[in-house]
Amino acid sequence: MHKPKLTVLGAGPGDPELITLKGVKTLVSANVVLYDALVNRELLTYAPNATHIFVGKRKGFHKYHQDEINELIVKNAYEFGHVVRLKGGDPFIFGRGAEEIEYAKKNGLETAVVSGISSAAAVPANLGIPLTKRGISESFWVITGTTSARKLSKDVVLAAQSSATVIILMGMGKLSEIVKLFKIEGKHKTPVGIIQNGTTIHEKSVFGTVDSIEGKVKQKKISAPAIIVIGEVVSEAIQQIDTHTTINKKVFPLQKVI
Repeated sequence: MHKPKLTVLGAGPGDPELITLKGVKTLVSANVVLYDALVNRELLTYAPNATHIFVGKRKGFHKYHQDEINELIVKNAYEFGHVVRLKGGDPFIFGRGAEEIEYAKKNGLETAVVSGISSAAAVPANLGIPLTKRGISESFWVITGTTSARKLSKDVVLAAQSSATVIILMGMGKLSEIVKLFKIEGKHKTPVGIIQNGTTIHEKSVFGTVDSIEGKVKQKKISAPAIIVIGEVVSEAIQQIDTHTTINKKVFPLQKVI
């Protein structure tokens, strides 16, 4: 008899080595893994005996809608046992992990959460951008660029008025609107960095100011998935960008990890 259980697990920002040790152990114990589009597929090697089901969503394409994913979780848990819901970054930061936990509990499943390293912090850090720095930035905002109503979050207006670092996820489709709000606040020369596929071998980045970033994005053909970072701390990356190198990405053998 399999005990029906759901674990919502954060896969980290993209580099397969940035999953936690507890996350690896969770995958090893999985009977079924439901994974998202932003999850590095190499992580599935940690669950070689589990059934792998892709349930990712991208703009204009949904393999499954959220209600269907919820039903898949419950169905597979009762049929096979331990279901791991593998999500990019941290599952409780714009990941709908809380909704899936709530649905699973209502349907009698045991539940657990294993946090992941959020792309909001790790992707900028990979390029040397500190979200806070003494004398420069005392706080930061992490905002979704697109709400459930497909609109730009109103919090961006408030963030543009502050001196904090602003990190916008899922905002590339709203870049023109975002730039306009910062210009209204007179922040034309504020540094901006945009990182696509951060911490992976496909990482691309572009740097500029509120005034120049749209043109530079077009020149370098930067697109989603990408993270937008706005604030004086972005200058930290600009100063060292010529010497930045990408760390080799690989998955350690299981016996060396657990």
